[in-house]
Amino acid sequence: MTKTTNLSRRHFMATTAATSLILGAGRALAAEPIKTAGIYTVPVEQQWVSRIHKAALAAQDRGDIAYSFSENVSNTDYARVMREYAEAGNTLIIGEVFGAEQEAREVAAEYPNVAFLMGSSFKEDAALPNFSVFDNYIQDASYLSGIIAGAMTESGNIGMVGGFPIPEVNRLMHAFMAGALEINPDIKFQVSFIGSWFDPPKAKETAFAMIENGVDVLYAERFGVSDAAQEKGILAIGNVIDTQADYPDTVVASAIWHFEPTLDKAIAEVQAGSFTAADYGVYSFMNQGGTSLAPLGTFDGKVPATALALVAQREAEIKSGAFSVTINDNEPSSS
Repeated sequence: MTKTTNLSRRHFMATTAATSLILGAGRALAAEPIKTAGIYTVPVEQQWVSRIHKAALAAQDRGDIAYSFSENVSNTDYARVMREYAEAGNTLIIGEVFGAEQEAREVAAEYPNVAFLMGSSFKEDAALPNFSVFDNYIQDASYLSGIIAGAMTESGNIGMVGGFPIPEVNRLMHAFMAGALEINPDIKFQVSFIGSWFDPPKAKETAFAMIENGVDVLYAERFGVSDAAQEKGILAIGNVIDTQADYPDTVVASAIWHFEPTLDKAIAEVQAGSFTAADYGVYSFMNQGGTSLAPLGTFDGKVPATALALVAQREAEIKSGAFSVTINDNEPSSS
């Protein structure tokens, strides 16, 4: 995601008049696939966007949507691409507007019969009923991956490399740190942000510096971190996608984001003619199937049994509601 560094979770004041229109009112249930467009500011290979893209392809394969997409769309060009897809007859438009919030909502107001489901740092607004928001609230699995990291570190020194210190990243880092500290309260963290969503060389160099400072486990929020870990023979914890197949001796575990519950809910609402402004973030929670801990794979049998027992306990408690991972959107710091 190409997001700006000065975003914060604040109230978005709608610039459009309130409307009582319910999107799709009077439209019969879709007999044909919903014409759907994806607009992405980075390549679809980038981990966060890849999960949206994967879910959209799955929905297309089962016949629910007819999917097209644009990648590498700049923030300054985002509104224009939104208009083009709306004019082309797309009924559902998905994407991420972190760097073009106000412009995107203004475009959505121009097309009240189009459903917009957008990754956003802000909340939904009742004055814009066709614009819903989501984000990857995968703090549950991040917490569990932190437990594993805390059990695997020998130095008690863990490095964390992120893109930008915005809520979407901060909450995952805090959850990971909390999990690590639960099993080892003496762990110290080195935290750094590279100021980019897709700069593997910079992430790699940042990770190298942390390794020189004594870390033996790295939290790979960005691409490039696991490469550094692999080259230096230390361990890494993945984020959003499972990269163990590429780093079989390096990536111990990963917190996986499943966008399918989020997209499937939106598709159902569009089909029913009941899509309206909502926060779809809840569908990324573990009890909704929106996140999971990747299989240990090559590290099966190498993680201490005490850690696995705690992971199993917490996972069951998260799913039952007996345990809640704290959502902390504040910027994390080194300790």
